[in-house]
Amino acid sequence: MNNPQAAMMANLFPLIMIFAIFYFIMIRPQQKQQKEFKKMVESLKKNDQVVTIGGVHGTIVNVKEKTFVVRIDDNAKIEIDKSAVARIENKEA
Repeated sequence: MNNPQAAMMANLFPLIMIFAIFYFIMIRPQQKQQKEFKKMVESLKKNDQVVTIGGVHGTIVNVKEKTFVVRIDDNAKIEIDKSAVARIENKEA
């Protein structure tokens, strides 16, 4: 007689391996990237030069709880969500 538990484990093993590979290739790197982005946004301060996801270049002039006020020209300021920052262009020391 064949052992039904052994047959079920043999069928489950490939699914478990596929999930493990999927986790290490897709999910874990994405979580790491999100954590780094959150850390970068939290470290932004006044006078940091940023680029938004829309491609707007500017300098942060005010940091609020959920938004930044960004100067894009001498007389033009816009308020953007913190999540709209794509990268830091040039960090002031």
